[in-house]
Amino acid sequence: VPSGDRRMGRLLVGALRDARHDVETACRLRTYDKAGDPGRQRKMAALGDRLAATLVRHLRARAKKARPEIWFTYHLYHKAPDPLGPAVSSALRIPYVVAEASHAPKRRDGPWAEGHAQAARAIAAADAVIHLNPTDAACLQSLLRPGCRVAHLAPFLDAGPYADAADRRSAIRRRFAMSYDLDQSVPWLIAVAMMRDGDKLESYRVLGRALERLHDQRWHLLVVGDGPARDAVAAALAPVGDRVTWLGALRPDAVIEVQAAADIAVWPAVNEAYGMATLEAQAVGVPVIAGASPGVARVVADGTTGLLPTVGDDQAFAAAVAQLLDDGALRARMAAASRARVAAEHDIPIAAATLDSLLRGVAGTHPG
Repeated sequence: VPSGDRRMGRLLVGALRDARHDVETACRLRTYDKAGDPGRQRKMAALGDRLAATLVRHLRARAKKARPEIWFTYHLYHKAPDPLGPAVSSALRIPYVVAEASHAPKRRDGPWAEGHAQAARAIAAADAVIHLNPTDAACLQSLLRPGCRVAHLAPFLDAGPYADAADRRSAIRRRFAMSYDLDQSVPWLIAVAMMRDGDKLESYRVLGRALERLHDQRWHLLVVGDGPARDAVAAALAPVGDRVTWLGALRPDAVIEVQAAADIAVWPAVNEAYGMATLEAQAVGVPVIAGASPGVARVVADGTTGLLPTVGDDQAFAAAVAQLLDDGALRARMAAASRARVAAEHDIPIAAATLDSLLRGVAGTHPG
């Protein structure tokens, strides 16, 4: 199942290995609770306690040089708390590092109250916290213990495959035009996202309302994605009729190529953390129009690599799309700026250097 969160998790592992750190998956426990089931949350906490004790025994049995020096947890929050890291780190006297942790006070009560409390305790035990989304920082501040290191890591990717696809844009565009009977003289808009209820579906609805306003302009929309809300997404885009080509779920390499073939990436980004698809579009030299959430604004430079209308405002979104449709020279400038910015600020070697500096700063701070 395509997931920006999983994608970033894999990229973090890749960046750590690029920085010459050995990375080992400690356990395959899945604490994620989608439904808000307090019983499941308590069950996972108890299971986590037992697994943590087992991990400690196994790791202590290793030769000292083969034991971990740091515990690293990614994407810790009320639906997916970490019952392992704090316990194992404390027992082995090694630093506990978390990346993209979040703490929503509104979840203190309600169906995820238990997971919320577990996540808060874990965050409070952290020796270092890495933020990928700037909106997480404020709510975490009250939890962090004195001396906890805080680092801001820009969302990133391996820019190489994207740059290669961008260099082959003309050939890729011709191939997609032939395969899907597309008119190359018409600007191609592209939306890449899973189709599920909630914020994703609302983003598709904003997109449908915005594009409905542009019936007098020349454009065609390519939609990449699939999911349980496929019928609802189709209904949301029904007003634009036959100006949509549904590509479905594609392999990662095919997603890169179709993004490279497009002219403008469009995504309203309702409650989006930052949106890997917006970063990927820029990496292939495609300007982005997206909702101006704080996380997206950290990835898309408004007026330079794209345009950021107010989140949920379909009229403003339509105006932004119209502006880029009408101004080919601006699209070209933004396309060039997008590739340059990703290479300078969002490529994996930059992330590797940031992570390496942080980990070397905390390594050995809990001598056993």
